[in-house]
Amino acid sequence: MNKDSQMRAAINQKLIEMGERERLKELLRAKLVECGWKDQMKAQCKDVIREKGLEHVTVEDLVVEITPKGRALVPDSVKKELLQRIRASLAQHSTL
Repeated sequence: MNKDSQMRAAINQKLIEMGERERLKELLRAKLVECGWKDQMKAQCKDVIREKGLEHVTVEDLVVEITPKGRALVPDSVKKELLQRIRASLAQHSTL
C-alpha cells in the first residue's frame, strides 16, 4: 500500500471511530440530490440501458460506465465543502 492509500485508510478509520463518516455520507447524499447530481446519474443510467438494451446490461456494466462520469459531475462546491468538513472534524478531534 502506498503512502496515499495508507493516509486515506487512516483518515477513513478515524472518521469511523469518531462517528463522523456516516454524518458526512448523509451530508454528501443530501448535497448531491440538492444539486441535481442524482437525477443526472439516473438519466445517464437510462441512456446506457437504452443504448445497449436492458437484456445486455448488468449492474456491473452500469457502474463501470457511469462511475467516471459521476465523479466528474460532482460540483466543485460539494467537494470543497466535504473536504472542509473532514478537515474540521479531524482538527477538532486532534485537539481534544
